[in-house]
Amino acid sequence: QVQLVESGGGLVQPGGSLKLSCAASGIIFSMYVMGWYRQTPGTQRELVATINTGGSTHYADSVKGRFTISRDNAKNTVYLQMNSLKPEDTAVYYCNAKHLVSALGPGYWGQGTQVTVSS
Repeated sequence: QVQLVESGGGLVQPGGSLKLSCAASGIIFSMYVMGWYRQTPGTQRELVATINTGGSTHYADSVKGRFTISRDNAKNTVYLQMNSLKPEDTAVYYCNAKHLVSALGPGYWGQGTQVTVSS
């Protein structure tokens, strides 16, 4: 079975940092584009950052310069380093895996991890 297991969420004060991890199993990790999304009650899930199989990254304007996505193919893990956190970053953060050739199969989601930024 495919599993995306997230960790690293929690409560942090504005200006603080957190690092999220997502460990994948059941997929050939190096063939997947990995991403982080976030969602708050009443909102659609929004893209935060992606990293493709070649290491190219994309960030939402709201997090660019503050967040860094990275991947370790040897560990089948994708990370999201979050710095200079703001209250508006509060959300449930979800890990996503999509095959490089997207038509070959469905995407997969992690269970989500709560990030709360509050003083």
